[in-house]
Amino acid sequence: MQPKKSNSQKNKEGTWELVRSLVIAMILATIFRSFFFEPFHIPSGSMKPTLLVGDYIFVSKPSYGYSRHSFPFAFPPFDGRIFEDKPERGDVIVFKLPSNPSVNYIKRLIGMPGDTIQMRNGVLYINDNVVPKKRIADFIEKDAFGSVQRTPRYIETLPNGVSHYVLDESENMPLDNTPVYQVPEGHYFFMGDNRDNSADSRVLQSVGYVDEDYLVGPAENVFFSISTPFWKVWQWFSGIRAERFFHSIRLEADK
Repeated sequence: MQPKKSNSQKNKEGTWELVRSLVIAMILATIFRSFFFEPFHIPSGSMKPTLLVGDYIFVSKPSYGYSRHSFPFAFPPFDGRIFEDKPERGDVIVFKLPSNPSVNYIKRLIGMPGDTIQMRNGVLYINDNVVPKKRIADFIEKDAFGSVQRTPRYIETLPNGVSHYVLDESENMPLDNTPVYQVPEGHYFFMGDNRDNSADSRVLQSVGYVDEDYLVGPAENVFFSISTPFWKVWQWFSGIRAERFFHSIRLEADK
């Protein structure tokens, strides 16, 4: 007959079981985030109207294969990509900021290796060919004070047939007229869909050309969205945008 365990022993065993369960859960979560899908929060409006501030997305890690930047703290440190698959023009991609790899950016892939990219009066040129864009209904949203804001919205169609929305407030903003960018081999050129409010590859000193090793993965759907800061629990009910749950970021014509 085994002796009865004291309350102290039971408490220690209970604590140990809890700690072990938490450690296992953390390990499994790290494996899932590193190899399969990692959640990201959209903090800025640079990808409006495709992605809004407060959207939450999952990024597919296996889609382009893995580099050291696919894993937490860029560990293990190895060069190149394994199980690599190339991204396609028009993909919305999370990548590590070249000037500070601890920072994640999300933009649309516009330029492939070897391409030339230029903006002229708010119009995108790829390899000296104009990328057509069609004016459609304005993008409408309310600011923090409840005032309605309207921004000109277009459908832009890339050379491979992928169409997407862009916002363009004016044809004379600082990044609407640029020099010609020559995308180096092994690199990509990214732009935000909110063209006049996006720090992207057009700004060489802060973003510039993105090495293929810095790609994390593509985003295809919004799984949760809220218009208010997540920590303001008392505003959740009014801030949740249920219509954006599981919302595809691709246009219907491209699905």
